[in-house]
Amino acid sequence: MRSLFIFFGGALAGLLIHTAIAQNNNPGVVQLNHVGVAVEDVEESIEFYTQTLGFEEAFRVDGDDGQLRLAYLRVSDTTFVELAPANADRPAGMTHFGIHVEDVAAAKAMFERRGATATDVFTGFTKASLSNVFDPQGVQIELSEYPPDSLQGQALAGR
Repeated sequence: MRSLFIFFGGALAGLLIHTAIAQNNNPGVVQLNHVGVAVEDVEESIEFYTQTLGFEEAFRVDGDDGQLRLAYLRVSDTTFVELAPANADRPAGMTHFGIHVEDVAAAKAMFERRGATATDVFTGFTKASLSNVFDPQGVQIELSEYPPDSLQGQALAGR
């Protein structure tokens, strides 16, 4: 009898957890994926994040001029810090945070229905599909869909 009670108790708990997940107010939103930070010295920052904090470098992207455009550092299996060089248009500090979504156009439309203003969907230089939303204080929230051929998609797949 006790085994039967434990079985049904576990089944009920699983059902309640599943129902709570299904009632997510943001369908298609996977998770917070990365935080973008502009830094004065990218190589020094990469060394700090990899050597001192123990994060793994997932990938780098160079611009057409051969200069480093950004570096992605793995915090966990699915979370990253994106480092980019600070410049006159991008002062040192946090630049944005990225939310991984299943379908960027659908997420953009959902947030617009709720009153947010979002940029058009575009393909970034990493082959991710992106749209940006800005909060009332101007913080950039990057909606990011990661196709398998995007650098982020490959990093999430462990490649």
